Amino acid sequence: MALDVSPCRATVAWGEQRRLITVVWEDREMAMSESIGAEQLATSQAEGGSASAAELREVHAARGRRALERAAAACRYAGVEEHDAQAVPRDPAAKAANALRLSAQVLAELDHSPLDPAADARCARNAAAAAAIAAQVARDHGGVTEPSAAAYRAALKASQAAMQAAGSEGMGRNDDLNADADAAEADASLAARAAGWV
Repeated sequence: MALDVSPCRATVAWGEQRRLITVVWEDREMAMSESIGAEQLATSQAEGGSASAAELREVHAARGRRALERAAAACRYAGVEEHDAQAVPRDPAAKAANALRLSAQVLAELDHSPLDPAADARCARNAAAAAAIAAQVARDHGGVTEPSAAAYRAALKASQAAMQAAGSEGMGRNDDLNADADAAEADASLAARAAGWV
């Protein structure tokens, strides 16, 4: 059975939902306790851009969904299926399936959580990281060619750009970092197509 990452069809057991919700809230609490200080946070928000929290959610959620589409396509190409996901993943296929499943579930919960650009950016960051893991599996599955190597490099770059947008400098609000992450995501999507993964 192929991996299904459609947010409207994401189904998980109640116990796993509780665990995921706990992870999301812990992630949000961690962001609020970062030692940048209230004054630095206010300055970062003021300098970061004028977009509202709702607009920023759309930006981060859209980027996260595109990254998930890349990850799902790379997994399909590599023959990674839903049952490959494991509680404690050890091999690359299990790691890719697990990262994809968890990212999809967290993104599915996004519409039901309070607006928080920093947390929303971390959701997009996690999706980009899942896509990078899947890209490595796809590259190795098909044999390393120039297109597959380029697609893997682009996936890594997209993951790094998403990490910077979500980091303490941007906190999900910096227009320049968000634009860089969006551009890197677009490049990664094009490279995945060129490699034949999509």
